[in-house]
Amino acid sequence: MHRFTLRTGQREELVDITAEVATAVAELGLDEGAVLLHVPHTTAAVTINEGYDPDVASDVVADLNRRVPRDAGYAHAEGNSDSHIKAILVGSSQPVPVEAGKPALGRWQRIFFCEFDGPRSREVWVAPISG
Repeated sequence: MHRFTLRTGQREELVDITAEVATAVAELGLDEGAVLLHVPHTTAAVTINEGYDPDVASDVVADLNRRVPRDAGYAHAEGNSDSHIKAILVGSSQPVPVEAGKPALGRWQRIFFCEFDGPRSREVWVAPISG
């Protein structure tokens, strides 16, 4: 398994990690198959979506904030229940196919780390999927 760290700069943001995942795939020596991306945090997630227009990422964050407001009377004492809920909705893991030693993504697709309780230092795990 390959692990890399990143530092987020805002409470909520989508960070393009496609290049870091490509580096991890290369370091794993995987030519064909798939990897599993995993975020070992309860207030962060990982997803694949459009990366050409940066407004898409900000629209995603804005929509999640409308659906799961920060101050909605949650019982959790740390004040970040919305972050936990958003992480559940997006998901902590994502399979990514690998072809010719690189993540096989669609024309507009990028891989995003989803920060919902930053800024923080975070980890992403990249593990080959055997089969």
